[in-house]
Amino acid sequence: MADDGSVGQQTAGPVSADPGLMRQMFTVMHLVRVFEERAAEEYMRGNIGGFLHLAIGEEAAVVGSVFGLRPTDPITSTYREHGQALSRGSDPRAVMAELFGRETGLCGGHGGSMHLMDRERAFYGGYGIVGGSIPLAVGLGFAIAYRGEDDVALVMFGDGATNQGVLTESLNMAKLWNLPVVFFCLNNQYGMGTAVDRASAETELFRRADAFGIPSRRVDGMDVLAVHQAVSDAAHHARTSHDPVMIEAIAYRYRGHSMSDPDKTRPEDEKARWRARDPLVTFERVLLGEGIVSSDDLAAIREANLATIEDAAQFAAASPAVAESALADDVYAHPWNDDPRGSALMPGGGG
Repeated sequence: MADDGSVGQQTAGPVSADPGLMRQMFTVMHLVRVFEERAAEEYMRGNIGGFLHLAIGEEAAVVGSVFGLRPTDPITSTYREHGQALSRGSDPRAVMAELFGRETGLCGGHGGSMHLMDRERAFYGGYGIVGGSIPLAVGLGFAIAYRGEDDVALVMFGDGATNQGVLTESLNMAKLWNLPVVFFCLNNQYGMGTAVDRASAETELFRRADAFGIPSRRVDGMDVLAVHQAVSDAAHHARTSHDPVMIEAIAYRYRGHSMSDPDKTRPEDEKARWRARDPLVTFERVLLGEGIVSSDDLAAIREANLATIEDAAQFAAASPAVAESALADDVYAHPWNDDPRGSALMPGGGG
């Protein structure tokens, strides 16, 4: 795998999109960036507990993929999924409140950063188990095919998940049953701190689909237009041919694996080269160069997004924490019981 900010074969060439769509994608990319920067600050202040995995640097891959789908196309994701929720239109207030563990959160404060879900917008969640979202997308694809609908299920997973057996099983099942599933591997080149070439005998991860006769390609994940085109094409194929597709997007995260990762394993010069390809900066140049936006337009977008995130943080801070009595809601079939014998007291429980 190249470590110079470039990508290898199968990369899509230059593409363009509708000017209004391009402006909208930049707006959401910037919203995701400032949301996560604020989330990092709130984590350091102790307002966000547990783990916090940021996708700063991966905005092009996230936004481009979501915008390449219809709003009704179901999505599942990894635990690095703030951007997917925001790209789908989830309320930033509700997303931030979920990170804070508040009652007003997207999942009532029960999911936190790693388990966002917005069923109303066909975002079926982030999952803490590596590769856990892959078979769920196959199930969604099966439901689409069973009901005779024309939606497409997209599953986003990282490079580390490609070595999980569940991917092989899911690729086989999707092809065997002709399911409309797009397998989207966001390859940020490190599974936690382990480089892809130290963990995978085949580093061109999109080739995992070859064994099943599934069409696949590699795309520049730092180019939102290239990702958007690749996912749009893949979704069209899956929708019209009832056939799965796999995409590998090469990207780079600018922070460590999580906020608790000091990020000392990746070479500093490598990080600097990829930062020089910041997807927001490069896309901004495209928008300015093509006359789609002016400098004043960009300043207004940034100001509005910062105000939105400030409002979201204040809303989250002012919202009530989840009551201790409600912590087990939606986990157990029966109300929480403090008796140490636990299920023995529940109807039908053991004794």
